[in-house]
Amino acid sequence: MTKYILVSGGVVSGIGKGVIASSTGLLLKTAGLKVTAIKIDPYMNIDAGTMRPTEHGEVYVLNDGGEVDLDLGNYERYLDVTLSKDNNITTGKIYREVIEKERRGEYLGRTVQIVPHITNAIQDWIERVSKIPVDDTDDEPDVCIVELGGTVGDIESAPFVEAMRQFQFRVGHENFALIHVSLVPDMHGEQKTKPTQTTVHALRGLGLLPDLIACRLLLPQPLEPATKAKISMFCHVSTEQVFGVHDVSSVYHVPLLLQSQGIVEFLRKRLNLASLNITLGMVAKGQSLEARWRGMTKGQERLFDEVKIVLVGKYTDLKDAYMSVTKALEHSAFRVRRKLVISWVESSHLEPETQETNPAKYHDAWRALVGAGGILVPGGFGQRGTEGMILAIKWAREQKVPFLGICLGFQMAVLEWARSVLNLPDAQSTEFVADTPNPFVVFMPEISRTHMGGTMRLGLRPTVFDPESESWSKARKLYGGASKMWERHRHRYEVNPAQVPRLQESGLSFVGKDEKGERMQILELKDHPFFIGLQAHPELCSRPLNPSPPFLGFIAASCGLSVLEEQLDEQARSFRPPHPEKSMVSEETLRQSSQEHPLANGTGNLTESF
Repeated sequence: MTKYILVSGGVVSGIGKGVIASSTGLLLKTAGLKVTAIKIDPYMNIDAGTMRPTEHGEVYVLNDGGEVDLDLGNYERYLDVTLSKDNNITTGKIYREVIEKERRGEYLGRTVQIVPHITNAIQDWIERVSKIPVDDTDDEPDVCIVELGGTVGDIESAPFVEAMRQFQFRVGHENFALIHVSLVPDMHGEQKTKPTQTTVHALRGLGLLPDLIACRLLLPQPLEPATKAKISMFCHVSTEQVFGVHDVSSVYHVPLLLQSQGIVEFLRKRLNLASLNITLGMVAKGQSLEARWRGMTKGQERLFDEVKIVLVGKYTDLKDAYMSVTKALEHSAFRVRRKLVISWVESSHLEPETQETNPAKYHDAWRALVGAGGILVPGGFGQRGTEGMILAIKWAREQKVPFLGICLGFQMAVLEWARSVLNLPDAQSTEFVADTPNPFVVFMPEISRTHMGGTMRLGLRPTVFDPESESWSKARKLYGGASKMWERHRHRYEVNPAQVPRLQESGLSFVGKDEKGERMQILELKDHPFFIGLQAHPELCSRPLNPSPPFLGFIAASCGLSVLEEQLDEQARSFRPPHPEKSMVSEETLRQSSQEHPLANGTGNLTESF
């Protein structure tokens, strides 16, 4: 029987439920268990695909093309698993499923209500998804972590709270545990317990009793024994059921912080984990994972040499918009034993217009850029800030500064080359100027122009390396010298196939293409220390103990040529794709099983106000 651990939150949202849920799952994996995770988002959207990144953070894309909440990225990174779109439940998905059943007459004329129809649909969904294999064992998971987004007491989360109240009886007491995350504010040096008392009281009134209370402190000071005793007394739990989660130097220390407070031992007893069939091989695998994780975190504390990266983006006001990018940079910095320093540059601040309207921001942006060890231009939508990206790319190319372009950054590198090397100052993307006389980036012919949700090239897709690139391409060497690699995509526009001959003849090499050789997916400059662009989003498949190859090469190059050569040799020996073997198949097979929508009728243009 699958064991379920619900992680809920109170007082305020955004205090670290996702990291605590992921850390709990990681600790259970170190005990030899197979773990999966589900995120519940109570908003009405079907998925996160149409949400503005400056409002909700990045849209995380899965192998099957699911556009989901960024917390699923935490789950995949910590647990080293491959999740599906069904691992993200939203109110929109549940209501759509129930309404479609009602339209088909499956409720046999009954009145369709929140209870029992919506709550049953939620429980059925969780139970079904919890059985799906997510790791390389291809076995049913032992434990499912369920994170309930938002805070207890929100109107929109009420059906999910009621569903989980019922669910605890459906699966049985020893198969269901609840971790409630609450804020313990520090006011003038005193840790206040009243917010936690209030939220636990509200939770108990809704029929859910916390087994563990995670007290989140937004300071480096640990939870005081007196505070712990007071929460224990007024929240009707023992002191061993109260643990503190204070700010630590890195989120990768959180699992060790929880472990030191006995969370694994408690869950082992509470959920009777001894009843599960854990093989000696899985125990050994868990012990190896723990040893490697401890080694990684200890190594972090002894880093003194820095690697300075400038991230030139459009959504720098909200750092969560680039969550996976920053995590991929961190993973790579761990590997090369450097302390990562990121300078955030709003791309529009590099443009001449800003020099006139706000000279201070303009000079600050350029000062950061020219002092960079490496320049990264990530993805995005819309024209705003793209001229600044092109200027940053031009600087990186001409000054031989290591450069990595992702999705939009890849496309802007093509425009910069067309303008500077081919001497076509009006080279453009049809995303920005529909009737440009020199379209170097164009709308993909198979994508819908009338619907936004799920209407891109989405999910895992293969890239075939040019055979002639084997002797010199750093990108190919970073993937272990393989002739083909797989990464996740999320885009509507592509390099114009009609312009590719001109670009290649002038010296811009497209070392990676799709299986038909028609879609450009990796560009690289031969006579540059490190200048690589990818149409894909390799950051989405980076893992703390298995960094993304392009990001690893970029960070290594930003540290110096000798570090890059060392990592290229290491990748040739030890690179392991993060994807399950069964998912590394042809594009046609992947497309048929993904979220990607076929071409819809209509000629309207999409407007993305990002």
